[in-house]
Parts: sequence; C-alpha cells; structure tokens
Amino acid sequence: MTTPLTYLYAPGDRPEVVRKAIASRADVVIVDLEDAVSPDRRKYALAATAELLTAHQPLPVHVRINSPEDIETLTGLPGLGAFRVPKVAHATDIRRIAELAPGVPLHPLLESALAIEHAYAIATAHPAVRGVSIGEADLRADLGVRDGSSLDWPRMRIVVAARAAGLPPPPQSVFPDIRDLDALYASCAHGRAQGFLGRAAIHPRQLPVIERAFRPTPGEIEAAEQIVGAASAGEGALALPDGRFVDAAIVAAARRTLALAHREDPSP
Repeated sequence: MTTPLTYLYAPGDRPEVVRKAIASRADVVIVDLEDAVSPDRRKYALAATAELLTAHQPLPVHVRINSPEDIETLTGLPGLGAFRVPKVAHATDIRRIAELAPGVPLHPLLESALAIEHAYAIATAHPAVRGVSIGEADLRADLGVRDGSSLDWPRMRIVVAARAAGLPPPPQSVFPDIRDLDALYASCAHGRAQGFLGRAAIHPRQLPVIERAFRPTPGEIEAAEQIVGAASAGEGALALPDGRFVDAAIVAAARRTLALAHREDPSP
C-alpha cells in the first residue's frame, strides 16, 4: 500500500456520505461513530457501518469507535481496516481494547493532558497499535488554550513518542475551516516541519491541499536522489560534492522522501 497522506472522516449515520468518501481521493476513510453522531442515532450508525463492512472495500476503512458494542459488532468483519480509539489516557485502555478486538489494528487518539504525558506508554502498549494521533479540539479544551501555537509542545511529544515506539509519523488533526484552503496549506506546512505526515480531513475539498502540502518538493526529491545515489556508490559515512556530510540516518531519510515522492497519485 502507498504511504497514506489523507484520512477523510465521514459520519457513520450517513451511509451515503460514507460511500462518497470511499469513492473520493482519500487514502483512508474514517467512519465516525463518536462525536459526529448524536447519541440517539448511534445504534443506526453502528448497524449501517456493520452492513458496509460485511464486504471488502476498495481502500482502508477505519472506524472511530464509541462503545464496547461497536467493538463487538465490527471485529472480524472483512471490510474493517482498523479501529480509531478516542480519548485514550492510559496504556491499559489500549490493552483492554486489544483483548476485545483480537487481530484488529488500533490507532489511539490522544486528546487530554494525561494522554500526552503517557504518549510513549500508549504507543508501546500493545503490538496492535499501528499509529498514534492527537485530537486537538478536545486537547485544547482540556488545556484551556485557544491559540494553535500553544499546542506545539504536545504535538512534538506525539511525534517523538511515535518515532521512539517505531511507529509511522502521526497525521495531523483535522483543520476545522473547510473554506480557508490557504490557511489549511500553511498549517500543513507547519505540521510537516514538526514531523507530522499527512492529515485528517472533514471535507473532500481539503484532500488535494493536504496531498500537495506533504508531497516532497522537486528540490527535496533532487537532494534525496543525490544522497541515495552517493550512498549506493560507497559504504558508511561520506561527503557529498557540496561538502555536506551524509550518514546512515540521512540516507534513510532520503529513501523515505523518495518513497513518498513515488507513491501512486490519487485518482481525480
């Protein structure tokens, strides 16, 4: 599978929207059974999601769960790609979910100060954990902050925890303004500089902006090709013609850049 860059949320109680999301240019669709669904429609949302997932889907479909009933109903269905687990605060939260959903990949969402403090423990809680993400709306409320830059430290904590746990770089949290695409791009560029890779979206029009923001630039691709080419011609540390020193970590980063550059273009 190509490296995911775009994760499109769709409310579970609107199966027609979920079907459109699956037909979109997203890399992953996240069916939401939690915040996007009112309590009186959650049973319907679960039933509709279960019906959808009785068949394999053309792209990975993750489900943001809300209750143990969601886990019991959906575990084992052929179309289920993973569970997104909200409001995880302790490693024990993930271990409990893993016991209830054997074989299902788990993606904890860290949405509180306590979760940020336990980030590495959560990331390493169980082999079923395949990635961690930050839930910025709830975290902002928990911390009592308004300015987005106030979350830079918690964001970096998640990036470091993921890397230390051997997990992929986390995707950014959703950008709530679906109209301001310039601000979305700027926010993605900031997140990319912090070590995030990809982003969750709440509307299809955000997808191409996220895709463009996280793709390597021509200059980055050229530099990575130079590094990989030089590394293939020798062993150990080496210096490039311009004097830059290159070691194994830099070569590995260059190879990741090329892999991302050569990922398949999403369908229009």
